[in-house]
Amino acid sequence: MAGKRRRAGDSSTAPPLRTTPSQMQPVVVFAHGAGAPSSSDWMVRWKDMLTDALDAVKVVTFDYPYLSGGKRRPPPKAEKLVDHHLDVVKDVVAEYPGHPLILMGKSMGSRISCMVANSDDINVSAVVCLGYPLKGVKGAVRDETLLKLKIPTMFVQGSKDGLCPLHKLGDTRKNMTCKNELHVIDGGDHSFKIGKKYQESTGVNQHDAEMESVKAIAQFVQNSIGET
Repeated sequence: MAGKRRRAGDSSTAPPLRTTPSQMQPVVVFAHGAGAPSSSDWMVRWKDMLTDALDAVKVVTFDYPYLSGGKRRPPPKAEKLVDHHLDVVKDVVAEYPGHPLILMGKSMGSRISCMVANSDDINVSAVVCLGYPLKGVKGAVRDETLLKLKIPTMFVQGSKDGLCPLHKLGDTRKNMTCKNELHVIDGGDHSFKIGKKYQESTGVNQHDAEMESVKAIAQFVQNSIGET
């Protein structure tokens, strides 16, 4: 059943600064989408918001090999990027032992994060998917990876995201065996951008809608860590 849509609200205050990291602070590996690297404005902005909201000891971003050297090349099949992603995760776990591990990704990065989460080599506390690309190029529903997941999974989706119709995601979520949640950004597209006319007609505000999403992610992560 689809999660409740949330409208604008007051943003939360920043968490208090710590002098030493707490072992309950998560470490996050955040993967980019197919079309832009980790240095894109979208990724940098969301990395900053998530670092504060999750009180993360570190939010780690990286680039897949096909974007290395500043070159923009078409991405290979997602399955071919899993090993590189998993190596990054293992390095992060080695650097921050004992901290809860959260895998997060935008679009393609979220799909690969789910593939990595199914690995037996790592212990993942939760996966957060920002704009999961449920529909393939030819329109087929790509739910095989999601149906294999065993750890808590959250979806943050724009209501106008053509790559993930909410009714199709709802059907998939019903068939998933892991705990899963959905947060919908009213009027948001695949990158959560809300059109000006939609904002004016509904009163939805881009900044507040994103902050509500980040707060929902933080609550989901906190609950998932508490259950592990």
